[in-house]
Amino acid sequence: MPLELIELKPGARGKGRDDARAVQDEGAAILAALPRDIQLVALDGRGKTWSSEELAEQLAKWRMAGRDLAFLIGGPDGHAPEVLARADQKWSLGPLTLPHMLVRLVLVEQLYRATTLLAGHPYHRA
Repeated sequence: MPLELIELKPGARGKGRDDARAVQDEGAAILAALPRDIQLVALDGRGKTWSSEELAEQLAKWRMAGRDLAFLIGGPDGHAPEVLARADQKWSLGPLTLPHMLVRLVLVEQLYRATTLLAGHPYHRA
């Protein structure tokens, strides 16, 4: 399963800046960068949590849908409401707040684990 990382510039934050405006700017940039017919999964703390087996089932469904798939990791203040409204699904990695670089690692590792489960590989030991 080929992966491509696309990073967008975060909205301007800092002293005298409006964080809500930064989230709005990030959301507009995300929506503008998305291909029209993409399956969109937003990582969001209020999303659904999946076990590794449930993620594998989701991955199988996404594959069968035949659409490209995008996972969105939000900025420091989360996703804009417009992005969450556009998302086909919202996925939570759990209640912890994680640094963005760690979220990337967890996301890729979980996708790898789901792929190995679907392939019947002994990597997963439930």
